[in-house]
Amino acid sequence: MVRLLFLGFTLFLVGVPTVNAQDGVPSYWKWEWPETAFENASVDFKEIISGGPSKDGIPSIDTPIFQSIALQSSVLAPTEPVISIEIGGDARAYPLRILMWHEIVNDVIGETPLAVTYCPLCNAAIVFESRVKGQRTTFGTTGKLRNSDLVMYDRLTESWWQQFSGKAIVGEQTGTELKVLASRLESFERFTQRFPHGKVLVPNEASRRAYGKNPYLNYDSSQFPFLFRGPLPDGIPALARVIAVNETAWSLTLLKSKGSIRHGDLEISWSPGQNSALDAEDIGHGKHVGNVVVQRIEDHGKRVDVPYDVTFAFVFKAFRPEGTLVQ
Repeated sequence: MVRLLFLGFTLFLVGVPTVNAQDGVPSYWKWEWPETAFENASVDFKEIISGGPSKDGIPSIDTPIFQSIALQSSVLAPTEPVISIEIGGDARAYPLRILMWHEIVNDVIGETPLAVTYCPLCNAAIVFESRVKGQRTTFGTTGKLRNSDLVMYDRLTESWWQQFSGKAIVGEQTGTELKVLASRLESFERFTQRFPHGKVLVPNEASRRAYGKNPYLNYDSSQFPFLFRGPLPDGIPALARVIAVNETAWSLTLLKSKGSIRHGDLEISWSPGQNSALDAEDIGHGKHVGNVVVQRIEDHGKRVDVPYDVTFAFVFKAFRPEGTLVQ
């Protein structure tokens, strides 16, 4: 695993981190992050651990390059997963084969700055509007994890943000929450059908990384999540996929058996045609998981996409401990 290789090297360099007895902040954090206001935090620092890499050790993509669907049709398998978003008629797909190695893409569509994020250890694919209190910013990776989830940082204040919740947990912006934008985790084929003139993210330097290969081989078949310390959910495998919408989640197994689920004015639907990015070595040949769409049904039957996340059961329990998981 990418993080596992980095982790051994990091521990060799820093050994066991020393802690400032006055504030509980590991001393090397202050050395590495001199601009971060550690006196402001909403979580116990003991919950945050090294994922292996140092600051920006997993580099964000800050100057994204796109190609047409036609040029990428010979590269991506039809069932390969992409994060897709459409704003003002501009539709873009961000393949997990690329996000697996970068975790964050900083982009702008029209007047909307975006942080397209993916945490492989949580299978959390979330798109945020990257404005902090009205100011545009970009995001990078801290190299830290909390509940196995990516901890990001903003380049305005170097505050730390929890990717799964979109909330700042350490630093000047602690308590601030990013706006989540409606996006889909869907197959490349579904994206091409919906947006035949859409754009597809491509690597800036294709030879620099093993794009298309899964460094987390068979991860979503594991019994236990990687670098996770918390309690596991009851009655469902820790790495079973669930569809999370705010404080409620539904197991993918249940949704697949029903085809669709109504919850108030929401409809959660499943259809075949997408494979897992966290199974086989070749991302285009992972086990079948299918496509999920979550929409709000408004007046006169109009359907509008709403934010959701296809994540793992242990993640939902860790970040939504009072939430409801329907199996």
